[in-house]
Amino acid sequence: MEGLTSGRFQDVLGIELVEATADRVVYTCPVAEHLLQPYGIVHGGVYCSIVETAASVAGAIWFGDRGHVVGVSNNTNFIRAHREGTLTATATPLQRGRTQQLWQVEIVDGQQRLIAHGQVRLANIQNADNLGQPAGS
Repeated sequence: MEGLTSGRFQDVLGIELVEATADRVVYTCPVAEHLLQPYGIVHGGVYCSIVETAASVAGAIWFGDRGHVVGVSNNTNFIRAHREGTLTATATPLQRGRTQQLWQVEIVDGQQRLIAHGQVRLANIQNADNLGQPAGS
């Protein structure tokens, strides 16, 4: 699971895994200066990235040794502007099937106020040898 829950991009975001099961994944993210957009609030791309990461890790844990999962859709809504403190993202499943999964992720602040909400559709890939290869390879 080490490869799923850590990496260069997660390090840039500063997110930390708090809980990881097949039914729920929780990350925290301390808000840092490099995550803010010019108006001093958290950049929307940060929320999208946290949503994608939490859902993908959760989906991968659930899919297990059957293969890999890849995101095919990420819809993230920004509910409330946020400037400082720690964000908590919780991923839970809405649907898990043979070929696809749908996860929802809620991001809240330290007062449990909803900051962002997203849904990620994942494709379950049983043979990942060709992931990232040009078509026809």
